[in-house]
Amino acid sequence: MTLLDGKQIATEIKTEIANEVRSFIDKGFPPPHLAAVIVSEDKAAVTYIESIKRSCKEVGFTVSIYQNSPTITKSEFESIINFINNDDEIHGYIIQMPLPKHLSSEQVSNLINPDKDVDCMHPTNIGKLITGDPTFIPATPLGTIELIKRYNIETEGKHCVIVGRSAIVGKPLALLLAEKSSHGNATVTICHTKTKELKKVCSQADILLIAVGQPEMIDAEYVKKDAVVIDIGIHRVADATREKGYRLCGDVNFEEVSKKAKMITPVPGGVGPLTNISLLLNTLKAYKKRFNIS
Repeated sequence: MTLLDGKQIATEIKTEIANEVRSFIDKGFPPPHLAAVIVSEDKAAVTYIESIKRSCKEVGFTVSIYQNSPTITKSEFESIINFINNDDEIHGYIIQMPLPKHLSSEQVSNLINPDKDVDCMHPTNIGKLITGDPTFIPATPLGTIELIKRYNIETEGKHCVIVGRSAIVGKPLALLLAEKSSHGNATVTICHTKTKELKKVCSQADILLIAVGQPEMIDAEYVKKDAVVIDIGIHRVADATREKGYRLCGDVNFEEVSKKAKMITPVPGGVGPLTNISLLLNTLKAYKKRFNIS
């Protein structure tokens, strides 16, 4: 069994990005600049933004955090977005979820400058993803594809089963795996809460990708022998035997499935570390477009 080490891949990509950034700065260009807008007190969201800040600093990016109270008015929020949209020194930005109820995610997505939309939320960028000509790819699917590429996992002609149909993970991942490309050409099945005989469908997968949001739901019965298993979930589960009182796990029962799979991602340390790295890759792409760097 091969462990798909996302942490190691993330370290490699960080080094590559940092080297590129240094070369651009040496040529007189400013460093890439990523901004994040957060109007939530959600602990997971705040922790995620802090991890993005650390990653930006490690690769030489400038980073700006626009943190506001969930009580921010719609007009105040729109003013921040308009400012970022029109600031030529900011090359990419994200709007961190969740949003307060009075701010519609659909309306907010339409406010984003598509050229700076490094989280791929704007309808224009989603449409380009569907047509196979993406400007940006959502962070988690991009991280998953990077993992597949760097471990030379063959997708052409393979049966990929994705459990989960979210707009930010399952659906874009299905498009990427099915498209005509070196990381695609797969036969893709999307499963969801209404899928019948889920175990049977999953057990037919050459590559099984799980994003259901249910701790350790997928056990060995869902997996055929020598399948590749990519666990995209992460959960904090109470565990009195641990010093912190909890442990982290994914959507897959790692102990069971790792004995049957040919390759598998751990949680933590699998897809997770590649998610904010993907934001850096997208920001670098936006930066190169801004300065017409090939």
